[in-house]
Amino acid sequence: MFTGLIEDVGTLRQIRRGGESYRLVIDTAFPQNEFVLGESIAVSGICLTVVEFGQGVFHVDVSPETLSRSALAELRPGTRLNLERALRFGDRLGGHLVSGHVDGIATVARRYAQGNAEIFVFAADVPILRYIVEKGSVAIDGISLTVNAVTDKNFSVSIIPHSLAGTNLGERKAGDRVNVETDLIGKYVARLLAPGAAQKGGGRGAVDLELLARNGYL
Repeated sequence: MFTGLIEDVGTLRQIRRGGESYRLVIDTAFPQNEFVLGESIAVSGICLTVVEFGQGVFHVDVSPETLSRSALAELRPGTRLNLERALRFGDRLGGHLVSGHVDGIATVARRYAQGNAEIFVFAADVPILRYIVEKGSVAIDGISLTVNAVTDKNFSVSIIPHSLAGTNLGERKAGDRVNVETDLIGKYVARLLAPGAAQKGGGRGAVDLELLARNGYL
């Protein structure tokens, strides 16, 4: 589990392709003595396992499933990647709960300045947009952000100078594709309220609109 607060912007040193899977070799400023073999690190929003590490570098394997759902297949050596180590119990939750399991890809439609902020508009498909809520949370390439507005075709976020400087968003331009993870809690609520959820295994304890209304929540 992560918070969406980027700790380091690493650089992709090498891609080792093997069949349908990849191994990424990533340069980082994380201290070597803090690495643990098998630990999880969010790499541009994707939870990956450290399989090898050395001075200033770590290796992660990427499965075909992850490649199919993310923009990792488009990476090239030299690409800068947002990095975050896993949340520890007792840490402050400064962003929002981020699982590192991306829902899909969005495309930068445009960006423009507004006061001291930079507005990014992302085009996305309906399966992603249905979970995007105005003033709700979304993770873009692993960055915890607040949604400004949402339409049936896109959504927008406002990026302050600190976030531009401390992540790879400052390098993003129209046409670039990014990893998107929608709000974790929202997905569970939508699943519980989906038509037929009770019949598919919820049984008598399933949550539906009738149950919520009966107990004063609606």
